[in-house]
Amino acid sequence: MEPCLLYSVTDGIATVMIHNPAKRNAMTYDMWRELPPLLDKLTVDPHVRALVLTGDGDTFCAGADIGSLIERGEEAQGLAVSAEEALATFPKPTLAAVRGYCVGGGCQLATACDLRFATDDSAFGITPAKLGIVYPASSTARLVSLVGPATAKQLLFSAELINAQRAHLRGLVDEVFAPEDFDHEVARFARVLASRSQLTQAAAKEFAAGPVDPERTAYWTEQARTSDDTVEGVTAFLEHRAPRFSWTLPAS
Repeated sequence: MEPCLLYSVTDGIATVMIHNPAKRNAMTYDMWRELPPLLDKLTVDPHVRALVLTGDGDTFCAGADIGSLIERGEEAQGLAVSAEEALATFPKPTLAAVRGYCVGGGCQLATACDLRFATDDSAFGITPAKLGIVYPASSTARLVSLVGPATAKQLLFSAELINAQRAHLRGLVDEVFAPEDFDHEVARFARVLASRSQLTQAAAKEFAAGPVDPERTAYWTEQARTSDDTVEGVTAFLEHRAPRFSWTLPAS
């Protein structure tokens, strides 16, 4: 099979898999280009309530395919930034499930997700300083927002890899699990995300990205007023049952 992005939707959870095992799931030019339209498709799919991004086999993503960088240079980097932004602005919860190497462009994708879970034998690094490449401004800002300026500089200046424990300590990773427990924990948490109110999640995601325009605050207030999610959530709590939230993203 050619390098590509594979996806499936099960029980409200979209799983997007980076597939290029011959090159440790490096992202090719075409794969960067595939991601935004795939995310657009999953955005409007009413059956999708959360998204898990992962890699094929025991590697998340070893970065951008160097051949693409040599052949297309700035164009390839522009596609990578567009793909990263599409993932960061995907309006439903996103979770990067990281096994093994998460390096360069792979780290760029992982940091664009809302949350990052990793196996305890995974490794993270941002390596443009090894290639003389200027890391994109938007990617740098996103990294700084996660780990702070000092750690961001350490990662970018040195291009060295850090293990999952250090990544967790610095805020790059949210949860670390033993490899044998990883799939279970990712699936469990993805089910939690899919069971919660999309209204709450979508508003929280936009507010957390900030700054928030007063018109958008008013918009979400109106969405809450006219949706059934609050009534359903309170009723389900009082009846000691799981809520059945019905709000979905309006078609745009």
